[in-house]
Amino acid sequence: MPLPNSKATTIHESLDYLLEDALIEEIIKDSQLREVAQDETIIHAGERMTMIPIVLSGSIKVSRENDEGEELLLYYIEGGDTCAMSLQCCMRQSASEIKAIALEKSLLLLIPLERMEQWMHKYRSWREYILQSYHTRLMEMLDTIDAMAFLRLDERLYKYLIDQAKLLGTLEINLTHQQIAEDLHSSRVVISRLLKQLETSGKIELKRNKIVLGSI
Repeated sequence: MPLPNSKATTIHESLDYLLEDALIEEIIKDSQLREVAQDETIIHAGERMTMIPIVLSGSIKVSRENDEGEELLLYYIEGGDTCAMSLQCCMRQSASEIKAIALEKSLLLLIPLERMEQWMHKYRSWREYILQSYHTRLMEMLDTIDAMAFLRLDERLYKYLIDQAKLLGTLEINLTHQQIAEDLHSSRVVISRLLKQLETSGKIELKRNKIVLGSI
């Protein structure tokens, strides 16, 4: 049965600038598309993965979760990106060490594990794409570590808000104080106090379940 033209068109529009034509055709044949809703959990820590996700549109938050359910934001992935931690889990055939949640309605491309290994040997563009993905995610995790080590919490909070605004393309951040506290591994009370300070300084405006930045 021929694949729907819409699938082929979507994949070409999203990945033509990254991957060679022959590889694109194999991806169209062997992959699956999956739509995820805003706030939908894509992978839980401890789950086993058999498919490699590539984000075609939207954005995904990747975090680390401890035994008590507390989370620490690691990085975001958006259109054209894949998750280095997911790649590692797939290649080692081990349980996921991260949790991934859609920040907005997103479209994922799911590729079988065995194809990833075959394409590493067959296609230079795929090797370069995977290695670049590892490098990019590593740099983002180092940025997270630097922020935790060298920035005050109020500075981390403001950086977090700016990163969210740039990622989603809007100055309005629709997050509760509790959600922000979980991402920054802090408490709601502390985050609320720091948000109030940022509002007093004129950097943000606080509304019901919404934060509006003055600029980015």
